[in-house]
Amino acid sequence: MNISPLDIVLLGTVLLLAVGFYGLLITRNLIKLVLVLQILVKAAVMALVLAGKSSGNLGLGQSLAATVIVADTVVAVVALALAVQVRKHAGTLDVTKLSSLRG
Repeated sequence: MNISPLDIVLLGTVLLLAVGFYGLLITRNLIKLVLVLQILVKAAVMALVLAGKSSGNLGLGQSLAATVIVADTVVAVVALALAVQVRKHAGTLDVTKLSSLRG
């Protein structure tokens, strides 16, 4: 049985997706949620490059991946800054406790 490099990348993508979704299920800390979302985005980036390679448009896949990486970095920085502000004002990063806050 031969395993091609594309199969290995596909397996890595699926594993990253599994780790990301599992992390979303078990994590309640706001900063950890941002990190878990980063794992999911990295899996999507790998899937974009893999789709580009398997369709013969590797350049398109790579350019889309670079765009996603830049946008994702900005979103992560803003999300972490918001998490720090939430910690300062609410005193916790626990999402379940934050969801019960009013006003």
